[in-house]
Amino acid sequence: MRIFTATLATETNTFSPICIDRRAFGASLYAPPGTHPETPTLCSAPITVGRRIAVQKGWDVIEGTAAWADPAGLVNRRTYEELRDEILDQLRAAMPVDAVILGLHGAMVADGYEDTEGDFLSRVREIVGSDILVCAELDPHSHLTEKRLAAVDFLVYFKEFPHTDFVDRAEDLWRIAIDTLEGRVKPVMSVFDCRMIDVFPTSREPMRSFVDKIMAMEKSDADILSISVIHGFMAGDVPDMGTKLLVVTDGKPDKGSTIARDLGLELFSRRGTFIMPQIDEKQAVSQAMAATAGPVVIADLWDNPGGGTAGDATVVLQELLDRGATDTAIGTIWDPMAVQICMAAGEGAEIPLRFGAKSAPGTGNPIDGRVKIVRLVTNAEMRFGESFAPFGDAAHIQLDGIDIILNSTRAQSFDPSLFSVMGIDPTTKKILVIKSTNHFYASFSKIASQILYCSAGTPYPNNPARTPYRRARKDIWPMVPDPFADERKGA
Repeated sequence: MRIFTATLATETNTFSPICIDRRAFGASLYAPPGTHPETPTLCSAPITVGRRIAVQKGWDVIEGTAAWADPAGLVNRRTYEELRDEILDQLRAAMPVDAVILGLHGAMVADGYEDTEGDFLSRVREIVGSDILVCAELDPHSHLTEKRLAAVDFLVYFKEFPHTDFVDRAEDLWRIAIDTLEGRVKPVMSVFDCRMIDVFPTSREPMRSFVDKIMAMEKSDADILSISVIHGFMAGDVPDMGTKLLVVTDGKPDKGSTIARDLGLELFSRRGTFIMPQIDEKQAVSQAMAATAGPVVIADLWDNPGGGTAGDATVVLQELLDRGATDTAIGTIWDPMAVQICMAAGEGAEIPLRFGAKSAPGTGNPIDGRVKIVRLVTNAEMRFGESFAPFGDAAHIQLDGIDIILNSTRAQSFDPSLFSVMGIDPTTKKILVIKSTNHFYASFSKIASQILYCSAGTPYPNNPARTPYRRARKDIWPMVPDPFADERKGA
């Protein structure tokens, strides 16, 4: 067998003021054929798993380019077209192939391309023809369109949020692909529109039990090849924004449709109960300062670069400064200009510095003060599971008894190594402030005495009922109380 594999991925917050060009992919991951590292990024696990499959099966796996940019705003049109065409040209050169197995995200939006993954997959299908297997692994914080469904044989999405299972789901993707190529199964997809948009952390109930349930169904029913919840991405202002349930069966579309509907309605019945309880910055700082044991983790969950924001909000930091908090570390505040100034000054220098809150309204005000530069690191990285996430040139500064990490490459706070690489022992701090919605949980929960989810400022459009969407549908919850009401009346 000859299998072509590649990755083209980012997550687009259409409300974000930070646009993506080639430099953003270069800062995160741009790996031409044969140069992808041994460990995968979030969306490139099909490549690294494919290498192992190639050895096991004796197949020829042809690697195309892997390109991933950390989430932000609109993708530059030329950048998308160049990366897309680069991979498509590689596919043409690899022909004939028996399958195309891709790593995508599902929430990319480029200038002029509202459904970028649909555009990309359709062009892949045009090249290989109707009889060649095309499949992909995607992030659940994405959009599912008819154009994508028409272009592929099947899709597999991560199940966990935080996304600790992207390698496991790549294994599922390859397992189904192998069984298809060797004639044991015929995958067909069934989709149910849940007519809602919500946040579904699997680190807490009720989503934990729901994911455990669908995984048990996959194991116990031979007809079910895969079940995925497409959470949707509420910061993506596109017509197909919303939650959907996808079931892949072995040639049983009617059975798949029944399962998808039953599971989708179960999700809908619990709408509004999934998201973590949130408090504002004043309550979060009060609770953290009153705690008798640390570290208390304050998750600044809506200033999350993993959701496309800048990660430069200062609302929580300002509250800590106003309250005289010490024994506290902030990781991170994105400010490339301030990092450059610190790099020029050097370690040990004490300088006046203005930093943070440059990107957009709702992020607080810039912080002014005389800071001490404690440590400077070029090309800093933190762990993310078995992989590494870059956060660029970085500076560890101190201001009024608070340790602050300034970074030049936007990245959410995945792991405590974010602090340790900058010379801060996170386990010795009373308070840790991080910028992440839930990806931090798997690692930070191991050291935290408690975790506080803080909703501070408005860097992210986190309330769909009030978000000024222009393109997204308005007939889903919470925009309307019950979009299934008319159907129930008719029944």
